[in-house]
Amino acid sequence: MSYLVLARKYRPRNFSEMVGQEHVVQALTNALTQQRLHHAYLFTGTRGVGKTTVSRILAKSLNCVGPDGQGGITATPCGVCPACKEIDSGRFPDYTELDAASNRGVDEVQSLLEQAVYKPVQGRFKVFMIDEVHMLTNTAFNAMLKTLEEPPEYLKFVLATTDPQKVPVTVLSRCLQFNLRPMAPDTVLEHLTSVLGTESVPAEPQALKLLARAARGSMRDALSLTDQAIAFGSGQLQEATVRQMLGSVDRSYVFRLIGALAQGDGRTVVETVDSLRTNGVSASATLEDMCAVLQRMAVLQAVPQMADAADPSDPEAAEMAALAQQMPADETQLLYSISLHGRTELGLAPDEYAALTMALLRLLAFKPQGTADAATVEKKTLAKPVTQAEAARIQAPAPAQASAQAVTVVAAEPVPAAPTVPEVAPVVPAAAPVQPPASGAPVQAPAVAPAVQYTASPIA
Repeated sequence: MSYLVLARKYRPRNFSEMVGQEHVVQALTNALTQQRLHHAYLFTGTRGVGKTTVSRILAKSLNCVGPDGQGGITATPCGVCPACKEIDSGRFPDYTELDAASNRGVDEVQSLLEQAVYKPVQGRFKVFMIDEVHMLTNTAFNAMLKTLEEPPEYLKFVLATTDPQKVPVTVLSRCLQFNLRPMAPDTVLEHLTSVLGTESVPAEPQALKLLARAARGSMRDALSLTDQAIAFGSGQLQEATVRQMLGSVDRSYVFRLIGALAQGDGRTVVETVDSLRTNGVSASATLEDMCAVLQRMAVLQAVPQMADAADPSDPEAAEMAALAQQMPADETQLLYSISLHGRTELGLAPDEYAALTMALLRLLAFKPQGTADAATVEKKTLAKPVTQAEAARIQAPAPAQASAQAVTVVAAEPVPAAPTVPEVAPVVPAAAPVQPPASGAPVQAPAVAPAVQYTASPIA
């Protein structure tokens, strides 16, 4: 018997086996239980989140007859009746899957719609499943609008797409739309642990965490990467082998870089980047891991109580907590922004490691030092002994300033730059002192000072 890949072997057979899509499962389960069934459903989401799986489970729920053959529409298909078995194997005559990526023309859609006039052959409902429906042409969409709006009572449409923006609004308005969200790394990690436990494959927790992060929300990608890692590691999953297979960065490099930036040690930053170059570690992956670590550091700085709730089995939690205390919060935010935008600059530079070095050294160039310098100066000032001369100078009164009421501007005779340019010396007469008015006498405004007269100096 040929080997069946994990992504197909552990495809969910009913709603209870689906993970990460509780909002869709709850809506469909309630609709099936209350018999409030719509005639068209649209499932959207990225690759590997369960769009085709939900379609097949829905088709089984509509056509399941139970182990005794007397069952009706149910939210928990039995999986043992002929309808359930044939839908799982892809041989049920009343369940049709059309790949719109390769059958996108109006002729293929019309050929499918011609089958709508015939009642189900074996099941209770006919189910037309159109995958990647956004690939259909406008003519094909127009050809199916009328049937999609008012299909026969025994016909159900199930549409799936990864790009709902390209689906016409006339089609969207005729369907119930469900958005399948990308799965969280913790959800993927839990499912991988369960699958590998069933397969009796030894795996290190850190290796599974790497696979869960590399899947980027897709359960199918996670299971496919697990298959590859099992083959790469000769039947077992170890952190070193999985990291080598994925080409991901050893977190020790990331911690070393962040620690050096926190201390302002540019030499360690450059030497660490040279080590990354020597080991062939991706510069983009380095910045990506730095963003992940800095995000957790920022959370710990904003909510210190989360450090107590960290998983004690996680060896990275203690290191992140130490770095969060070592680096100020404003520098953490600045370094996160630099690392995030630095990934877009790697493709513009002739050498990605040189771009990585420049991105990291940018923090040292823009490192906020105003507060630290003021504190350092204050400490040095307080610690410095004061001599007797300085104390006398500090306590001495400031010299009296001359009165501004009688000021005479005397201009020295300038040296002319050229014999043909006359030099003008301004003469400002001294202002008369203002006498206080006698008791009871009206206050008179002071006289306006005459205009400044200029006299030309003789030409040398």
